[in-house]
Formats: sequence, C-alpha cells, structure tokens
Amino acid sequence: MAGSSFGTIFRITTWGESHGPSIGVVVDGCPAGLFLSEEDIQKFLDRRKPGQSRYTTARKEGDLVEILSGVFEGKTTGTPISLMVRNTDQRSRDYGNIAYSYRPGHADYTFDAKYGFRDYRGGGRSSGRETIGRVASGAVASKLLASLGISFCTYTKSIGPVSIENFSPEEINNNAFYMPDADAAAKAGTYLEKCMKNQDSAGGVIECRITGVPAGLGNPVFEKLDAMLSQAVMSIGAVKAVEIGDGIHVAHMNGSEDNDGFTIKDNMINKTSNHAGGIMGGISDGSEIILRAYVKPTPSISQPQQTVTSQGRQISLEIHGRHDPVIVPRAVVVVESMCALAITDALFANMTSRLDKIQKFYSK
Repeated sequence: MAGSSFGTIFRITTWGESHGPSIGVVVDGCPAGLFLSEEDIQKFLDRRKPGQSRYTTARKEGDLVEILSGVFEGKTTGTPISLMVRNTDQRSRDYGNIAYSYRPGHADYTFDAKYGFRDYRGGGRSSGRETIGRVASGAVASKLLASLGISFCTYTKSIGPVSIENFSPEEINNNAFYMPDADAAAKAGTYLEKCMKNQDSAGGVIECRITGVPAGLGNPVFEKLDAMLSQAVMSIGAVKAVEIGDGIHVAHMNGSEDNDGFTIKDNMINKTSNHAGGIMGGISDGSEIILRAYVKPTPSISQPQQTVTSQGRQISLEIHGRHDPVIVPRAVVVVESMCALAITDALFANMTSRLDKIQKFYSK
C-alpha cells in the first residue's frame, strides 16, 4: 500500500490498523540534538485519546507511546524515530454486522473497490485511529518548531450551528470541545445532547493559527505553502474543506478589500491587514498563518441507513458500537499536528533556496 508517507525532508510514515496489535509512525529527517521524551509526545496524544468526555467514544485506550528508536540519553540521534502505541481495547465483534455490507459515509466500498479486500474491524487503515501516528510525529515537529519560536493556537471554531462569539485562549482547555468561548461550549453541549438523543452526529470547524513563521517558506508553483498545508490537512479522513485566511469569502470581495497593504514598523516590513492568512503567492509573508478545517459529521450513527452488501443485496443498516457523536474536539490536535509537519518540512526545504545562506552555513 503506497501513500502512507508525508513530507520530503522531514518525512513521516504511519503504520498499523485500528484493531491490530499496535499502531505508530516512523519519523525520518529529524536533526540530532533535539531533547525529546515520551512525555513530550504523550501530551499531544492525550488531547486526541478517546474517553475524554461523554461526547467522545467510550473506547478505553490509554494511548501510551513508546519510543523504539532514534533517541539516546534524552536527545534525538538524527536517525529514524520509531513511535508505537499499543491497542488495548478492541471490540472486533462490534463490527460483525458490517463484514459484508458497506457503511454509508465510510471508506468501506471504495477500499473494497481498490483492493478487493478490506479489514472491516473499525476500518483498518481507514480508521480515525490511524491519526495516532500523525499526532505522535506532530509532537516531535512542534517541539522542534518551538525551539525556533514558532507556536500554534488551535481550537474549535464551531460545532453544528454553534459558533464562537468570543475568544479567550485560556478557555480552550477548560471545556470538552476545545472552544475559546465558554458560552459557545455550553450551547454546543446542548446541541449535541439533541443529536445523541436522535442517534445522530454533528460536524464543525477547526481553526489553526500559527505565529512566528518567517517570510519565505514555500514555492511559487506546485509546492505552494498553502497547497502543502491543504494537502496535509485534507489527508485527515474527516476533513472535507480547508480555508486559508479569508478563504471562500474572497469570492465576494473587491480587490480594494482583499489586498493586504504594507508598512514599515520598527524598521521591519509589516502588513496593514492579513486577509491572505499569512501566505501570498504560495510563500509565507511573516504574518500569522490562519487555517480552517471543515470536519464532517461522524458517519457512524445508529439510525437505520440504506446500503448494499458486497453481493449486491439492498439492506437497512444500523451501526452499533462505541463512536464519537462529534469528531471535531479530538481532531483539533490532529489538524495542529499536520500543520506542524507541513511547516517543518517547508522550513527544511527552504534551507537550500539561496546560495548566500548555503555559503554562510559552510564558511569556515
């Protein structure tokens, strides 16, 4: 199976299945000398693990990470870093009724059409549990970026019809939805209670703000920074759209509204606005990068849904088991991790873009 790797210089490869013995990632291209511990990675995994609230799946997984290689005496060695999380609470019997039928909204049919075979226990490689490897490697990338002064603020902007109206960064970790607005979080809880009562689910929007990214990352044609960020975030199974800056609203604006002007502040070039979301012409401009990911409702719901079996028989299917009524809260750290991976790779690729910088690096 191709397509399990992301990045060019800072490159990750995820492996494992939802109901296999374990799941993980190999990180290649991390420079030597980065202080790294299992605790650094566990902090990220704890943000996505199940069982955090009544609004997430009841699957009881500790999601404890093990560093298998690439770290010695607390520092990275420059060799591949292998990270593993053991699966400890699989209930494959919950998926027995969908062994020969295709779940609406899932990858069952398309996976079968491509490979002629599928692991029906939770979706195998198509399961949201695959994102463990993304988050574990994203923790490594984030720590590396933090050493360069690059930071992330990622949160839930909306769930269903409920959108944040206020922004309080300290509130993000104080509620089950990672919303920076306590009132919006309470309303989101009420809305989800109705969804759960109706055996339904909800979607939402995640916003990621990245500060400290220097100007000059990305390329002007196929490897634009916004294109690479979009590829990274769109590779998350539940994400159906990505916006940078003003996003789709630019289609309804005039150039006089959308264009970001420039000014000099503290002897530095600055923008007078940030409609572009920190990226112009596919290259970072030094201002805050603003990205939004649109997440679909959880497809696993208990309502009867029309589908067919692999033999072509039409049936009505109810999906049972332990599922999130909303994916958004646990996906916040997944979006952040994929953005961190894309930014790190772009930083490394940019090191060879100018001869004067190469000469300076190698001069005696």
